Amino acid sequence: MDPRPAAVPARLLAPGTTGRPFEAVLDVADLPPGTLRRVIRGDLDILLVHTPGGILATDDRCPHMSAPLSIGELDGCVVACPLHEGRFDLCTGETVQMPTTGGLDADDVYHPTWTPSGRETKSDIPGKKADARRLTRVRRLRYYPVRIVDGTIEVALPG
Repeated sequence: MDPRPAAVPARLLAPGTTGRPFEAVLDVADLPPGTLRRVIRGDLDILLVHTPGGILATDDRCPHMSAPLSIGELDGCVVACPLHEGRFDLCTGETVQMPTTGGLDADDVYHPTWTPSGRETKSDIPGKKADARRLTRVRRLRYYPVRIVDGTIEVALPG
């Protein structure tokens, strides 16, 4: 099967990418199915992913607190953040599991802090740190347009 770009919701395209020229970033052979790969272009850290839905590009930053998703774990279309155990669906841009720190989801719904199974429960002592966690928003992922030309993955980057 030939690799193909994944379909992503148009409303989640990164600002400034529409109509931009495409830039070669990686050979398709260097991104086998089921892999994550970080590519740096200027001050952008881009996450390339080969999902069951195709190849896509998004920021290599957790939409919660900016940890690099490229060192997380990929399960189909879902990537697990290595920092606070949030899980994000790369094929839809949606949060599958809120980070352990809780906070606001992309629709302004509050989620409390939580502790992974088998770990000692952490207390959420009132104060500025608790307020910051409560007000931290977990946004939807943003995507860069992708195309594949002659075995090379190309991405449109903002100007």
